[in-house]
Amino acid sequence: MLPDLRGRRLVDLGCGFGWFARWARTEGASHVLGLDLSENMLARAKAGAVDPAVEYARADLETLELPAGEFDLAYSSLTFHYIEDFGRLIRMVFRALTPGAHLVFTIEHPIYMASTRPGWLVREDGQKTWAVDNYAVEGARTTDWLARGVVKQHRTLGTTLNTLIASGFAVREVQEWHPTQEQVAERPALAEEMERPMMVLISAQR
Repeated sequence: MLPDLRGRRLVDLGCGFGWFARWARTEGASHVLGLDLSENMLARAKAGAVDPAVEYARADLETLELPAGEFDLAYSSLTFHYIEDFGRLIRMVFRALTPGAHLVFTIEHPIYMASTRPGWLVREDGQKTWAVDNYAVEGARTTDWLARGVVKQHRTLGTTLNTLIASGFAVREVQEWHPTQEQVAERPALAEEMERPMMVLISAQR
């Protein structure tokens, strides 16, 4: 879903340990700015940084402002579903991109996020089914993931896509990820991923 990265200036929103920034440079990106709120993750990212064209900085995406027309691609992996004011962030990203530039991101699928806990219900025939809880009710959802009391921001898929459109983006591709039959055969535990999408991948263009 990514465009050709050669010669492009990139911003990685929620860069974590910096793996995408480093990979983008191997694909020819001219400069990558990785932003994250976590000092610990940035420390790990900087520890592996030997490329002067890869820069890391601390930033809160809720209040971030980037220079207009500065980047040829904005990328984000599993970060936007933590942002409360998604509309403000997307409008800011639109301004920060050059004409024709792309925004490519992944988020936790809202069907997955809007589940009852523990998420799976067992039917009378013994089969598991995924239980969805108030999908249409948007807002904060608290869960335990790596740590207790993690707050995520639930939005319907329609709200996410319409926010992009209202901000001026053209939606180019949407993938509700699931494994192939070959992947399930190789790793049977992946079969439950066919019950509901865990992630959605979106490509949009300015």
